[in-house]
Amino acid sequence: MSLVSPSIESLLPYEGGKPIEELARELGISDAIKLASNENALGPSPKALAAARAALSDVHRYPDATAYKLRERIAAEHGVPMGHVIQGNGSNELLDLAVRTFCTSEHHIVLAEPAFVVYKIAALAHGVPFTAVPVVDLTHDLDAMLAAVTPRTRLLFVGNPNNPTGTYVGLEPLRRFLRALPEEVIVLMDEAYIEYATAADFPDCMTLRNEHERMIVCRTFSKIYGLAALRVGYGISTPQLIGYMNRVRAPFNVGTLGQVAAIAALDDSEHVRTCRELNARERERVSERLRAMGLSVTPSQANFILVDVERSARLTYDALLRKGVIVRPFASLPTSLRVTIGKVAENDRFLQALGEVLS
Repeated sequence: MSLVSPSIESLLPYEGGKPIEELARELGISDAIKLASNENALGPSPKALAAARAALSDVHRYPDATAYKLRERIAAEHGVPMGHVIQGNGSNELLDLAVRTFCTSEHHIVLAEPAFVVYKIAALAHGVPFTAVPVVDLTHDLDAMLAAVTPRTRLLFVGNPNNPTGTYVGLEPLRRFLRALPEEVIVLMDEAYIEYATAADFPDCMTLRNEHERMIVCRTFSKIYGLAALRVGYGISTPQLIGYMNRVRAPFNVGTLGQVAAIAALDDSEHVRTCRELNARERERVSERLRAMGLSVTPSQANFILVDVERSARLTYDALLRKGVIVRPFASLPTSLRVTIGKVAENDRFLQALGEVLS
């Protein structure tokens, strides 16, 4: 007799980027660089760190379960009432929470493939049937995703920019897509990397909420704000959808340190600008260097690039590990590596190591 459902039996644990400490234990490499998890190369705002340190004396107290001040600040940032905002233990929790709240085994989910693997994990974990629509030119195929919607479809995921490809869907195609969706379908826009986007036609879904009422826009403090270890994200939607999600949301899901650090991070727009500018410069420079090596690089709007090494990505990844450079392979992209944009010296070390491996 099985202890779990067939869908959970088929799952593999989520595999994040290899930690530097793990590489040190396995191979004795003490000076490794990690370009595997799309972390902010410059780290968090000093103001966010100061706010977290100031709150340390209260860690014996439970955090504000409603995250009142954080939601108040987020609401002010986006010009929405507080009742439209929900906090998450990273945006990752909110992706799973949407499935748990709105879907049963009688429903259906539409997502892209490849996309952020948590969409599929959440569907499988909760026994919700799904259709994974292949990307076209490594970009969400919105027409095919629309065609995959059935009368049972309750939830549809769109990552913009998409992880792990870095590609995006533009403003007008997305607007047409949102207008064409049946009104009963909830679309979850995962905008974890939106602050890194520089394309002129990149859509900000906070301004498109009137195009489709049942939309949840999710963002995170783990990327450009550099607070990955504190696990803070948020969603913005209608009070009805937020109200239902709050019924299911775990209490005290965002800790005090995360709440105060996130507020301070939002207040430091200069740090965000510096991080965005460094990423844009280095993303272009690294992409050009890789193309000069004869490799194909997918144009990216995120803080990572996808490079086709035209051979086994797993073997190339292993060889880079031995040079102290941690990147990310994906089973769904067998000849490609996802590489986070780091500091200049880190990027140079990656380029040199890759050149040595490929030669």
